[in-house]
Amino acid sequence: MKKQHLLDFIEFNEERFTKRIVFKEGQSTSFSLNFMPGQALPAHTHPGSHVYIQVLQGKGVFTIDEKEVQGSPNDVILVAGDELLSFVNSGSSNVSLYVMLNKIPDDRYAQDI
Repeated sequence: MKKQHLLDFIEFNEERFTKRIVFKEGQSTSFSLNFMPGQALPAHTHPGSHVYIQVLQGKGVFTIDEKEVQGSPNDVILVAGDELLSFVNSGSSNVSLYVMLNKIPDDRYAQDI
């Protein structure tokens, strides 16, 4: 058994969004993504995996296969691995997301940035 406290993984940086790994076990990983106003996650896919995203705080816009989806606290979004995903903090407050990948495509997806 392992236990973590999500607030320990919420860290903001004025230069770019942050990613902090919470767990990495086998082919699965979970992490926080933290965005200051105006920061964005570039469009990308997660081949061979499903992505589960929970909005912890703040509001922003997800673009999933060119469809915009508003995200706010306690929203949970499922994105298939072949769907193109991006996110932007379009609000005036910080945003934190909790993300789980059930199968990471490669080790790059499970590193702090």
